[in-house]
Amino acid sequence: MYGYEFYVDPSRCIGCQACVKACEECDTHRGRSMINFDFIDRSEMIGTAAYVCWHCEEPTCAQVCPADAIKKGEDGVVLSSLKPRCIACSNCVLACPFGIPKIIPEYEQMMKCDMCYDRTSVGKRPMCATVCPSQALAYVRPEEIAGRQEKPTNIFHFGNQTLRTKVYMMTPPGTDSVTADITEYMWENTNE
Repeated sequence: MYGYEFYVDPSRCIGCQACVKACEECDTHRGRSMINFDFIDRSEMIGTAAYVCWHCEEPTCAQVCPADAIKKGEDGVVLSSLKPRCIACSNCVLACPFGIPKIIPEYEQMMKCDMCYDRTSVGKRPMCATVCPSQALAYVRPEEIAGRQEKPTNIFHFGNQTLRTKVYMMTPPGTDSVTADITEYMWENTNE
């Protein structure tokens, strides 16, 4: 679908999990959902967030694959591993700063969101974006997003690493990028 972009807006997620069920219907996923769905700080709030693969311009998952099983298409979509090549080593799982790839033990293969490549390659929208009632996951033209208060960014900082992605995250106005520093969330070491 030329001219369409994928947008993720965690502030709009209502926790219905319609995306999870729709993702299971995608022909390439063999009945498994590739949506990363989580409860945010479950002990303190009821907030939820659904995420798809961010489809990095320079995918770390592909860079660390010793079997060269992870390929990126000309359209920027990073696909699940090629079954004949994947050795299920989990390097991609450990390297992805977003935590997206999953090793599926019964297939001995890494699988992840491929933006419903079977659908998008023939001009259809990804399954999750077709069912999301709040547009927390949206596959639309950029002008449809332009009217929102939040602003899209596809630049992410993880420590010293900066990633640019095909998928955009909606952020507060004035935000040009998203920074995630895990050291902010780690326990402080105290030597008593």
